[in-house]
Amino acid sequence: MSIRRTPRGTTALDRLRERYTDVERVCSKCGHVDTDGGWSAKTTGSTVLYRHICPSCGAIETRTLSLK
Repeated sequence: MSIRRTPRGTTALDRLRERYTDVERVCSKCGHVDTDGGWSAKTTGSTVLYRHICPSCGAIETRTLSLK
């Protein structure tokens, strides 16, 4: 049986933020592809808010994850 280990210091929430950064690069408002930017994450303890600001038009994309 193989046990998959995560890289040291990387949590599931970090990996989700990295996924958003890698996959969700196209702005839904203007279509700009942000190849340099990334998503930020903020938590309240029960909710994680992921946010990306388009460098072209300033549109804010958000994803919310409830930890309940």
